[in-house]
Amino acid sequence: MPASTWLTIFTENRFLGNALWQWLALLGVILAAMISGKIVSLVLQHWTKRLEEMPDRFIVTGMFARSFLGPIMLFSLAVGLYVSSFFLTFAPSTEADVWGPKEHWLRACATLVVIAAAWTLYRLVAVVEHLLRRVTRRSESSLDNQLVPLVRKTLRVFVVIVAAVFIAQTVYEWDIGAVLAGLGIGGLAFALAAKDMLANFFGSATIFADRPFRMGDRILFKGYDGIVEEVGFRTTRLRLLDGNLVTLPNALVANEPIENISRRPSIKRTLNVTVTYDTQPEKLQRGVDILLAMLEARKASFPADTPPRVYFSDFNADSLNIVVYYWFSPADWWEYLEFNHDFNMELLRRYNEEGIEFAFPTQTLYMKKES
Repeated sequence: MPASTWLTIFTENRFLGNALWQWLALLGVILAAMISGKIVSLVLQHWTKRLEEMPDRFIVTGMFARSFLGPIMLFSLAVGLYVSSFFLTFAPSTEADVWGPKEHWLRACATLVVIAAAWTLYRLVAVVEHLLRRVTRRSESSLDNQLVPLVRKTLRVFVVIVAAVFIAQTVYEWDIGAVLAGLGIGGLAFALAAKDMLANFFGSATIFADRPFRMGDRILFKGYDGIVEEVGFRTTRLRLLDGNLVTLPNALVANEPIENISRRPSIKRTLNVTVTYDTQPEKLQRGVDILLAMLEARKASFPADTPPRVYFSDFNADSLNIVVYYWFSPADWWEYLEFNHDFNMELLRRYNEEGIEFAFPTQTLYMKKES
């Protein structure tokens, strides 16, 4: 076939206003752009692997480079489409069109560039997360570790929103204010629906700022007694002592009183030892002395600033009452129960040896006999 015939085929046969050579050139440019992006991506991937095998100070550099692996392909495609706009033939714009076909093509290229940049920033949040985890490892508060995922989610949502607004307002020149104002009742409904979400978000910010509890703390909140498992954007998860999981809105947690049981320095016990009314004063004093001696033998378990107390406190309806106060430290619940068990067993044995009788609820009825 003569060369002139091939030239005619490539130049005169048109589809959608473009000759065959233009479509082939578009295919070649896109293919070259994707191959170039893949080559750059492979080079970056090889470089990041070498950085990750080096000491810790190079990990951040490797993570930074890895953030470009996916977006570089999209950026290359955008560049290829932009270059093709110089040789493609676009239909002329009409008076009714705000933008012509070429303008749409260029704006699509700009959109791809913005998406690639936003994708890169989205992945770079992992670098910020890594640096924050380095800082939180030095902190004793486990709640700081929970703050890291919250910051990561916030930054990624922020990147997505900014990218969407930038594309709409800058690339396509939409009036975002007018769009929001035009939502009318729908916008009001959305605002009302988002009210609780925002309240919970600021509630979580208050929790992280004030730190009323840490991860793993046992707290008492509105009748719920359990262990804090997670603090998220919207809710706090509490594992109850019976194993059930309770999800609490952060807005409620931030505005209600919280009793942090894990933060107590010691566990207080109030023990009422009741003896019968026929107990002689000397024997009652012996009972008080036994309690004081038992507490003295266990003084290592009590804080120095809050020593135990023993008093003959009251004349009950059916007993004489000896009250015992002590504060057990450390505030470990199971050790506290073990301590009480040992204390109670010795008290029972020594009172039995001394012949001191424990009282129990009794009533004596006197019947009047008529003459």
